[in-house]
Amino acid sequence: MSNSAKAASALLAVVFSIPVPLLLASFTLFSLFACVAGYLLLHHIAPKPRLPFPSEKTYQTSEATGSKGTESTVIVSRQLPCWYDKWLAERHLAEAASKKDKDDRDGNSINSIAYSLSAIEPAEVGLTVVVPAYNEALRILPALEEMVDYCDKRFGRPKRVVKETAATTTATPAKDKETTYRPTIPKRKKAPSAAVMYDFPANRQLSTGGNGSATATADDGEAQLPSGYEILIVNDDSSDNTARVALDFARDRGLHDILRVVTLVKNRGKGGGVTHGLRHARGAYVVFADADGASRFSDLDKLIEGCDVVVDASDRGVAIGSRAHLVGSAAVVQRSALRNFLMKSFHFVLTILTPPATSRIGDTQCGFKLFSRAALPHIVPYMHSEGWIFDIEMLMLAESAPATPVVAHDGSFIGTSAGIKVAEVPVGWHEVEGSKMNLMQDSIRMAIGLMVLRASWMLGVYRRRLT
Repeated sequence: MSNSAKAASALLAVVFSIPVPLLLASFTLFSLFACVAGYLLLHHIAPKPRLPFPSEKTYQTSEATGSKGTESTVIVSRQLPCWYDKWLAERHLAEAASKKDKDDRDGNSINSIAYSLSAIEPAEVGLTVVVPAYNEALRILPALEEMVDYCDKRFGRPKRVVKETAATTTATPAKDKETTYRPTIPKRKKAPSAAVMYDFPANRQLSTGGNGSATATADDGEAQLPSGYEILIVNDDSSDNTARVALDFARDRGLHDILRVVTLVKNRGKGGGVTHGLRHARGAYVVFADADGASRFSDLDKLIEGCDVVVDASDRGVAIGSRAHLVGSAAVVQRSALRNFLMKSFHFVLTILTPPATSRIGDTQCGFKLFSRAALPHIVPYMHSEGWIFDIEMLMLAESAPATPVVAHDGSFIGTSAGIKVAEVPVGWHEVEGSKMNLMQDSIRMAIGLMVLRASWMLGVYRRRLT
């Protein structure tokens, strides 16, 4: 018998000589230690979003100066509106009030907190487009052209509403009257169908001979949006002149205070850029779209319709663009075998690791996703991932959102519906050269990141809590 065999036999003899209760106790302690060590390790490696720098709460845009005939355009910096900051402050106040009122046993304080979680400022424009951009100076212009052409046609430019006072009427010439945006709350009509698309302001102007108003009272059975749109370009610490290209485009197209460029001081990744933009969105609908223009932006009509079909009684809904229908097409078949293998492998891992509704989605990674405004407070404040898999965390947060009442057509209460429904909508897509993604490395990172993300939510490292 060899020396190694003798050593193994001796080790087994020692193990079998140990009392069974002692063995079980040792195994239990080892398992407990391994679980605690794994949990602490997960706490250490789980991504944690950084707080924004003060300069990242401002934006740049173009502005026309001078009188007619001598007009010029300058670039100005302004404070960035932020619904999230107000939401966070109100939640802090609600939690403080609940602690003060903890002896109240009827649950009223709990209900007040739940209500505050859904609160969000009314929309000021019909649509917000968030464009994450990192070194996109060579690819962003065609995408912006398509966005602006679509938005001008469907939403129109934001309207200024004259606000008169006694003082301005007597002491200020008419041309100098103060103007301001008047926010409006979109209204949906009550219909037997699940939901109905909003009436686009541009369509109203056509039907009324150009006299449509952003704040006009809707006819019975019609739903209206605020007029106008905004494009938020989140320049993610680019080393090229992405910001300058975008601002020159705004100057040339007269997109004064419509196209806004937010520059991040330190790179956050695509997920961090999108989340930062969503926190400052003013639109009734909010969509993020890749800067390369790979998705056909005119398919936003389909996303809006899909969102309106699944929207719940609290006006929460999500619609995502999908390329799953292209799997058998030339656009995908002609890709390299490695890329197709990695795509299928990632989808298999996704199916195993994500909760039921998310796992059934055919394409989670398409950079074309739309949210109703009411859905934002249930998703954006709890985002952690700032890398490529942020899309998956968004969908998981939508699936796990608090329940909302279900109301019958006659207004009677039926029950509750958990989560925010997600509509997966086929969209046009084409591959654009110049991707920042390293196929092999980023695929491995995404798989590892997905495992960390899922474990963090399952084990309580991530929770729906204040950050």
